[in-house]
Order: sequence, then C-alpha cells, then structure tokens
Amino acid sequence: MTTDTPARLLQLLSILQTPREWPGGELADRLGVSRRTVRRDIDRLRELGYPVEASKGSDGGYRLVAGKAMPPLVLDDEEAVAIAVGLRAGAGHALEGVDEASVRALAKLEQVLPARLRHRVSTLQAATTPLTSGDGASIAPETLTVMASTVAGHERLRFAYRAKDGTESRRLTEPYRLVSTGRRWYLVAYDLDRQDWRTFRVDRVRDPFATGSRFAPRELPTGSAAEYLRQSIQRRPDTDEYAYDVTVDAPAELVASRLPSWLSASVAADPPEPGDWEEGGADGGAPRCRLRGTTSDPVEWVAVRIAMLGYEFSVREPQELVDCARELSGRLGRAASPGR
Repeated sequence: MTTDTPARLLQLLSILQTPREWPGGELADRLGVSRRTVRRDIDRLRELGYPVEASKGSDGGYRLVAGKAMPPLVLDDEEAVAIAVGLRAGAGHALEGVDEASVRALAKLEQVLPARLRHRVSTLQAATTPLTSGDGASIAPETLTVMASTVAGHERLRFAYRAKDGTESRRLTEPYRLVSTGRRWYLVAYDLDRQDWRTFRVDRVRDPFATGSRFAPRELPTGSAAEYLRQSIQRRPDTDEYAYDVTVDAPAELVASRLPSWLSASVAADPPEPGDWEEGGADGGAPRCRLRGTTSDPVEWVAVRIAMLGYEFSVREPQELVDCARELSGRLGRAASPGR
C-alpha cells in the first residue's frame, strides 16, 4: 500500500496513461487502497488538469482522455510536438534505438495531446521526408501505438494480415511484445485461432483493433521475445531475413565497441540478455564472444563487415554465410598472391 499521496498520484497517473479503461476495483488492487481512496485521487488529478473520464456501472472505470489543453506536464507545446514528431519518425521506420519502450511513450504522449497539437504533429510529419538507412518498410505510427497499448494493457488485438505470398487473413491475438530488428518491427503474439505462438511483420498488418477484452499473459516458450523471433526466423525459409551466429575471438565489450550501428541493432536482444553474448570458454582460454542476430543484408556485406572488426572469427550459421566467408577468404588470398 502506498501511503504517500503524491507518490500514489504519480503511480495512478502512470497506470492511467496506458490507453484503456481501468475498473475502479483493479486500480484499488494495484495501489493497495480502497475504491473510495481511488475516487478521491481521481478528483485530485482532475483538479491538477488531467482529463480523467469515468464510466458508470457496478465497477465503474476510468480512462485518461485528450483534453482541451495540455495537462501540467514538464513539457511545453513546442517540446511536446518535437518529441512526438521524433518518436513518430523513428517508429515508422524501425530506426535503431527506437524500441518498444519508445513506442509506448509515443502512445502515452499522443493520448493526452490536445487536438491543436496533434494537428501540428501530423502536418509537420506529412511535410517532411526522413532520410533513413536500410530497406525497412514504413509503418504508420498509429499501428505501432495501438499494438503497444494492447501489449501494455494485456488487451486482445484483432487485425488483418498479409502473408509473404499475398494471402490475406484475420487474426485474433494476445499480444506479448513488439521487437525491432533495426530494419523491421515484429509482433510476438499468441494466435488464438491457431492456438500457438506466432510472429507477425508489422508492415504487413492492417486495421489493428484493440478489442477491449483483457487476458492473463501466457508464458513464452523461450522466455525472451527477441530470442523467440530469432528462432522463428531460423525456422521459416520463406522470410527475407535470416539469422546469423558468429563466434569472435575477442572480449564482448571490444567487439561491441567496433560493431557498426546497423549491425549492432541486429543483435537479438534489447537490452542484451544472457546467451546473446557469451564470454570465455570451458577451457579457460582467451576471451571470446558470440554474436547472434537477424538481418536482411546480403551475406557478402555481413561477412566483410565482421571481418573488418579485426579479430579472428568463425561462422556457425547460416550455411550461406559460412560459404560466403570461405569464398571471400580464397578470393582475398589469391588477390594478395605475388605475380597476379
């Protein structure tokens, strides 16, 4: 139970910023207080300028809605617009460093922006064209914010999905996590119709709809959404991305410091989790690390860039990268031979 009223108000505000309706009883349980205290705290937030809407019923709910003016956040109008535009641009192109947490922040910010500022954000974004690296498909920020909201609120998500072969289907899912590979966004979710876990490319999703039906999160088989995505890409030959697994004879921190930003973003962890970087060996020899991730870049470019790290390395998978490294080794060796 939170007895400090200001701290409790901040906790309540943080909960309400997840775009869904929160029953009074659920809020009381989360805060460890009575429903009467929740009602008083809601009134305090309203007095501070936060537009909290209440619904009637046996267990009336509360939802934070857009108001006529910005609530008293530590942001002025210009700062709010700048942040929203930046997050929208990054989210729409799956830029490195713009992960699920940033998308959740965008969902919270846009929820409380008054109409005049939302219009400025949309106008500014429509009038600019970002120069982005890679070939990742653009995604409507609204698609990501709807998904992020359902992930955070444990709310079932329905959407239309187009497979690589063009097949259209409707999916009803329990969304688990959004994962960015640095080129694309993926949704890891439990598919209720197929009774199994699935990964979905977000740029192939249309008309995402939060159903309002909440669920208790299931346990993901791999524990990590990033690891599940990596394994899923390995199992699917129809995808245009592939997983790579490389052992480098150097300490992880040195390898990480020399990796180019686009390749670092492909490491299958955000933040890195145990198993994505493995240091040392059972024989107690020289430090080494294991680099794993996913990418859609040509194997030739990946092989050359890893070689440019300046350390000995060996490719575990895929076989195409193994073959490419062997071919490049022979070609470079012949190029350096005298008399050619």
